[in-house]
Amino acid sequence: MNPSTLLPYRAGLVFTAFATLLLAACASTPPAPTQTATIKLIAFNDFHGNLAPPGRGLEVPDPADASATLRLPTGGVAYLAGAVSELRAQNPLNVVVAAGDLISASPPTAALFRQEPSIEALNALGLEYSAVGNHEFDQGIDELRRLQNGGCGGPGAPGTESCVKGPFTGARFRYLGANVTEQASDTPAFPPYLIKRFQVDGRSIGVAFIGEVLKGTPAMVTASGIAGLEFHDEADTANALVPEIRAQGVEAIVLLLHEGGYKQGGFDACEGLSGPAVGILQRLDPAIDVVISGHTHQAYNCRVDGRLLTSAASYGRVISDIDLLVDRASGEVISASARNLPVINQPVPEAPQWPAFTPDPVVTAIAAQYEALAAPLANRVVGRADGMVSRQVNAHGESALGDVIADAQLAATRMQGAQIALMNPGGIRADLGYGPYSAQGTPITWGEVFTAQPFGNNLVTMTLSGAQIHRLLESQWNLGAESALLQVSAGFSYAWDGRRPIGQRIDADSISLDGNTIEPDQSYRVTVNNFLAGGGDGFEMLTAGADVTVAGSDLDAMLDWLATASPLAASSHGRIHRLDAP
Repeated sequence: MNPSTLLPYRAGLVFTAFATLLLAACASTPPAPTQTATIKLIAFNDFHGNLAPPGRGLEVPDPADASATLRLPTGGVAYLAGAVSELRAQNPLNVVVAAGDLISASPPTAALFRQEPSIEALNALGLEYSAVGNHEFDQGIDELRRLQNGGCGGPGAPGTESCVKGPFTGARFRYLGANVTEQASDTPAFPPYLIKRFQVDGRSIGVAFIGEVLKGTPAMVTASGIAGLEFHDEADTANALVPEIRAQGVEAIVLLLHEGGYKQGGFDACEGLSGPAVGILQRLDPAIDVVISGHTHQAYNCRVDGRLLTSAASYGRVISDIDLLVDRASGEVISASARNLPVINQPVPEAPQWPAFTPDPVVTAIAAQYEALAAPLANRVVGRADGMVSRQVNAHGESALGDVIADAQLAATRMQGAQIALMNPGGIRADLGYGPYSAQGTPITWGEVFTAQPFGNNLVTMTLSGAQIHRLLESQWNLGAESALLQVSAGFSYAWDGRRPIGQRIDADSISLDGNTIEPDQSYRVTVNNFLAGGGDGFEMLTAGADVTVAGSDLDAMLDWLATASPLAASSHGRIHRLDAP
């Protein structure tokens, strides 16, 4: 072969060798770091000590029929923990947060043991930061600080017990409360915010979490629970912290807000958003990137003026999966996205797009221990119903369970001269009779009754004039359009018209007792719980009642009523009539 014919071949060999060396060099050199990092926020709210799956699950539009609904089996703290684990495994840069009301208004599995089961389970779940909610104050700030810091509780509500498994070490997560201050010192009662720093390729990226409760907490908690505390405007307080946070080199700011909104549509939708959270977001400093909210027990995934707003329903039935895309150099949030996921606890053939989560074994064991301790009392059958007695109000504002509770409280205070009983729907936390139906009716357990009325309120009977009763009923809409109406006892009724202005919605002639119109200048004996009697839910005029007497607990009243009135009716009785009802 002519040597000249080998030149192209040899040149090809040289090029191939050079390319091989170049590729090897590239393979041994680490790739240049990207300019962004994704940080995952895993969020929930309004857990309320629901270690076991709540009775009603989560109602969603039926994927197969847009005109129907499907009830998903959701919740249970072990499944919530399983969802958290699955999401954390997707990104090592993660943080688990909550927006308040983790405790109180709870089933007996948590409440009988002073909320220590809730804290223990949330510790094992990996929660890191939570806003305080209004229900965190139900037993007072000293008890909340014990739950944060540990130690066995002193005397509590009758039948409750602390440290049943040994010393209680407290919450490993931190409660945050920027807008809660001590009156005596004007200092924050809790840390206003905390910063978590993530190490990415040798660079530190900080994310600040501000925690706040709604400023209206004093109207929602018994006065003794918040003695010595002040609650401040949410937006003003959060905005004032921004310069302090940014001075520490942190640009990513998340607000954990125990206040929320209302919307239509599914758990990952945002149709017709309204409510207090909207106004708060519209006033927030643009430097606050994301708001994780709660309180209204709604599930939504929204944008308000471009800012992400989420909420994850309640009772551990939904979890929010939020991704922050952050600039590595500046720490600024470039974008934020979210999806709400139902915490499915068993397969749903009708909805295979939502598979069940695997329960966390450690949290499963914690829940099982406390459930076994509570079972002898909680599972005792105390009455029956002819179906599920729901707390859901109808178009007139009345519920079957509201009627039952008002009747029970009237019967329990007849000896105090009671003629009327009124019950705030916010104090009714669950339905009754959601177990299996039998020929004898649906059984109602002690645990269901406790879960429906978990606050241990006493019954207060007072004298009001007919004119005061009229003003009291007119004031039901003062807290906003989303507030619910007081539930009323048998023999008492009235009509209202939503087309009329607030303060003029009730025709005085429609307010009647035992068929007779209430007279403005006559006196009547009215029973409420001690929360309402102290002006709770904005009913301050009840503090002006005369000849006040205090009877037993609302729980005992209900148990006594079940012993005589079973089986309960599963429908309401038409005591409240809305003239413009759809």
